[in-house]
Amino acid sequence: MDAQLGYILHRGTSLDRALLVKFMQRTYEELYPGETFAHLAQTVDQYFSSETPLWWAEVAPAESSPAPSHLNQLSSSETRQRSNSTALIGCLWLGIAVDQVTGHRYSHIFLLYVAPAYRRRGVGSALMHHAEAWAKARGDQQIGLQVFQHNQPALQLYEKLGYRPQSVWMVKPIL
Repeated sequence: MDAQLGYILHRGTSLDRALLVKFMQRTYEELYPGETFAHLAQTVDQYFSSETPLWWAEVAPAESSPAPSHLNQLSSSETRQRSNSTALIGCLWLGIAVDQVTGHRYSHIFLLYVAPAYRRRGVGSALMHHAEAWAKARGDQQIGLQVFQHNQPALQLYEKLGYRPQSVWMVKPIL
C-alpha cells in the first residue's frame, strides 16, 4: 500500500452483525490458530446493539490522501455508497462496563482489529483515539479493555497510549 494513503472511519449498523462476527473470528484465529470460534456469534448476538457502537476503518481513495494516522468520518449514506468499492482494514467495537470498585460507568473496548497488512501504520492508534473521544463525549472518566497476555504487539500499543494494568484475570483448567 502507498504510504500516502489515509484511512476513513465510518459507523457500523445493525446490518453489520455478520461482518463483526467475521472480524472477531479473525482476531481469535490469529491468536489461537487451529481453534474454531463459531461461538463468537452468540457473543455478538448478546451484546451488539445501538448502545455498543461499531466503527469500520477502510483505506481512503487516493484522491483524498489525508495523513495515514488520521481517520475521517463518513456519514451513513456515504458508508453505504462506499462499502462495495473499498476494503475494510480494521474495526472498533465499544461497549459499556461498570467499575466494580467505584460503581462508575465506563467505556469498554470489546474489539480492536487491524488487518495484518495495515498494522504499525497508525490505524490501531487512530481507532483507539476515536474510542477515547467517544468515551469522553459520553462523559466517561475512563476507558478499559482486556488483552491476552501473549499478545505483545497489542500490549505495547496500549501501554504506549497510556493504558495500565488494573487487575489480573486468572484461570485454572478443571480436569
